[in-house]
Amino acid sequence: MRRIRLDEDITPLSEFRANATALIQKIRETKRPLIITQRGKGSAVILDVSEYEALLSKLELLQEIAIAEKQISEGKVYEHEDAKERVLERIRR
Repeated sequence: MRRIRLDEDITPLSEFRANATALIQKIRETKRPLIITQRGKGSAVILDVSEYEALLSKLELLQEIAIAEKQISEGKVYEHEDAKERVLERIRR
């Protein structure tokens, strides 16, 4: 996801309502999120669908890395050959 530009990517809700089609097209083209404000405070973020999916994929990967690091610190590890044999046993079934 590209970095937000504070001077271009923050829009009041009233402006978003009036120009929704153009603003959504801008989001698709720039791949930058759009922050919608309400009463001067941020209330929502709109992302391009592909950027949202990529963000979720990155989050899932980071969560898996955190789980793996915890398992390593707890000693829940296998030597390469042991792991390979376990995988091959499952494939053979």
